[in-house]
Amino acid sequence: MQRLRIRFRRGEEVKFISHLDIMRLWQRVLNRAGISLARSEGFNPRPRISLASPLAVGVTSEAELMDIILTKPISPHFFTATVSQQLPPGIEILQVYPITLTMPSLQSQVRYVEYKVELETEKEPKEVASALTSLLALKHLPWQHQRDTGPRNYDLRALIDDLWLLDWHDRHCTIGMRLRCDSSGSGRPEQVTAALGFTLYPQSVHRTKLILRAS
Repeated sequence: MQRLRIRFRRGEEVKFISHLDIMRLWQRVLNRAGISLARSEGFNPRPRISLASPLAVGVTSEAELMDIILTKPISPHFFTATVSQQLPPGIEILQVYPITLTMPSLQSQVRYVEYKVELETEKEPKEVASALTSLLALKHLPWQHQRDTGPRNYDLRALIDDLWLLDWHDRHCTIGMRLRCDSSGSGRPEQVTAALGFTLYPQSVHRTKLILRAS
C-alpha cells in the first residue's frame, strides 16, 4: 500500500461546494481516473481519503491538503497527470508526494491556518494597523457565537495567533491572519474582522497556508 499527500487549489468556481460534496467529488474523480483506493475495514468499508481541515463554504484556497491510501504504489507524476484530466474547473493539483503509512492522521496534525481577508472599509491604514495591534495586545476576548443548537461562549483571543496588514488601497484593505485550528477550537476570519471593528462582511476570504505540527 502507499499513502500520498496531495496539495490542491480551490478557486471561485467551487467555493460554494460543501465539505461533504468535495469528498464525494474526489471519490468520483479518483474512481474515473482508475486510482486503486484502499478501503477501511468493517461492515461499511469507505475509501481511505481524508482532508486536513474542512474549508468553510464561500472560502477559496491554495493550501488544501488531502491524504489518500492506495492499494498499490504509483508515481506522483503519474497521479497528477492522470487525475488532473478528471478534475472540474476550480480544482487544481499543486503538489503530490508520498508519506509513511504510520504518520498520524492529517486532521490531527493541523495546528494553524493562514488566511488573506479582503474588506471594504472607511478606516485609514493607520486605524487598521492600530486595531490589529490593540486586538493582539489583549489577553482575553470573550465572544459569543450563535449556533443552531444555541449560543456558544468562548475566548476568541485564544484562537488568534497573529494578524497583519497586507495591503490598503481605495477604501479596501487586505488582512493576513494566522488562526488556531485544532481540537481546542478553530478561529473564523469573519469573527475576527467583527472583533476588529469592521462592520461589513469580508468581500473575500482565501486560505493561504495550513501549518502542521512537527512530526
